[in-house]
Amino acid sequence: MSLVVDQPTVPQTAKESEDFSLVLGGPLYQLLLRSGLIRPPLGNLGGRIAVITAIAWVPLLILTALGGRLASGVKVPFLYDFEVHSKLLFALPLLVLAEMLVYIRMRAITAQFVERQIVTEKLLPAFHDVISSAMRLRNSLIVEIGLLLVVFATALTWQSALSLSSDTWYATLSSSSSRSYTPAGRWYAFVSVPVFRFILLRWYFRIFIWCRFLFQVSRLDLNLVALHPDRCGGLGFLGNVTFAFAPVLMAHSGLVAGYIANHILYEGATLPRYRMELVGTAAFLLLLVLGPLVVFVPKLNRARLAGLRTYGRLASDYVVGFAAKWTHEDSPAGEPLLGSSDIQSMADLSNSFAIVQEMKQLPFGKETAIRFLIIIALPLSPLVFTMFSAEEVLKRLISVVL
Repeated sequence: MSLVVDQPTVPQTAKESEDFSLVLGGPLYQLLLRSGLIRPPLGNLGGRIAVITAIAWVPLLILTALGGRLASGVKVPFLYDFEVHSKLLFALPLLVLAEMLVYIRMRAITAQFVERQIVTEKLLPAFHDVISSAMRLRNSLIVEIGLLLVVFATALTWQSALSLSSDTWYATLSSSSSRSYTPAGRWYAFVSVPVFRFILLRWYFRIFIWCRFLFQVSRLDLNLVALHPDRCGGLGFLGNVTFAFAPVLMAHSGLVAGYIANHILYEGATLPRYRMELVGTAAFLLLLVLGPLVVFVPKLNRARLAGLRTYGRLASDYVVGFAAKWTHEDSPAGEPLLGSSDIQSMADLSNSFAIVQEMKQLPFGKETAIRFLIIIALPLSPLVFTMFSAEEVLKRLISVVL
């Protein structure tokens, strides 16, 4: 039997979909509430970011200063380790910030299943059961304990991610290629990295809950209307998940940027060497955020086919009647074709049928994909300056524009 943290029972009402939240629950949330780092529902965001970041990063600053490895003394001093700063000063705050954005946007996204009548009144009980199941999983004590065990069980594997083969702020490389870790390196291994990994794994778990929720919703008898102008049967709002998860996406690409920057600056690598890593990162994040939406493909395909049949028959009936009225010898003599409402109705019917024909198989369009690429590219963009100077980049941009 799963242990869960005590939470108020979610009311079985039409407003329940608006109360769907991936972040307002779990043992850590309860602990932060009691400590005052969270004011319900997610207040004190700045204080929370400051405290968590300080625990992970400030001791490293102090210990490396005391050990003479802050800004010099080794090949990679602490202040110039872009990988650790991208992790603790960029990605970690973004992962904490993401809770607020996901809380606000995901409630609005989930509510639209009911607002757009995709989930009809008859389906509300089943829809509420899906939400309640997701919230029980979100609040699971066993899952968060499991995440903690995974984090600390892998605490000793952090060295595998530190691939710079030189003396650094966290370790001294001996002649036998073994590493002797500094006090700062040990704090990084047993405090900073576990804090970061736990928060990151919690996000993966939340995304799993979201995937499970979408899958269960896709099994319902949804009211998808092929004529909906979003060309997605009414599900086009799901493309907004790219905005909701934007900080999570940027945190991941920021980690990759820091890793690549270190290897370029300290080992003489070049940016093109990491094109496979960049493509792999984009593919992973695409699957992470937009991949779950493919569960609606069968429903959308069926809605499109049904729409083509229904509106195809309607169009045939209309054009046959139109032809019979206006192209035969017995057409109405007293009613001029010019200005007739029949012509406008024909045009409206044609536009409606075009919407059905253009209905997408995925609940998002190319605009969503473009937003996704821009979001993940922003943290990676400074790497361009490892290949070109700022002046060269500016000249190239001007030449493209002009």
